[in-house]
Amino acid sequence: MASALKNLSQYDDNTLPAAGEMTFGIVVSEWNARITHALYEGCYDTLVKHGAKAENIYTMQVPGSFELPAGARLLTGKHNPDAVICLGCVIKGETNHNEYINHAVANGLVNLSIATGRPYIFGVLTTDDEQQALDRAGGVHGNKGVEAAVTAIRMAALKRGDKEGKRKIGF
Repeated sequence: MASALKNLSQYDDNTLPAAGEMTFGIVVSEWNARITHALYEGCYDTLVKHGAKAENIYTMQVPGSFELPAGARLLTGKHNPDAVICLGCVIKGETNHNEYINHAVANGLVNLSIATGRPYIFGVLTTDDEQQALDRAGGVHGNKGVEAAVTAIRMAALKRGDKEGKRKIGF
């Protein structure tokens, strides 16, 4: 569903597994810091709201979104989290540069997930302009950092085999 039709921060608290025993990595791009730091705040606050302990949340900053997969791999090697959330913002400019960055990051995170069996969450805004990014970093469309945290909790539960992650599809 297009985010124009949905607030990214809306989810059902009752369907989310408890995150108390889980560990998380958050890798944040420094590029477009006003936006990425707002994503980080939404992400971090959501993890804590659902029981994640501050000492079990590891954060790393990288220069730009292109470096998110490498930063995620480095953070994983240091801390071995249950899931890694990658937060960034790529705003379209005058060239197609944004497409190359977005594809590289998405492919890098998919490859890490497949190779390691660990969830690497794509929390990168891929917008046409700064206003669209602001709208999705705590503005009218909520905060994609919240969505990324919720996804990480759900995927970490699946990885761990928690009871909440064993529901049958459609039931």
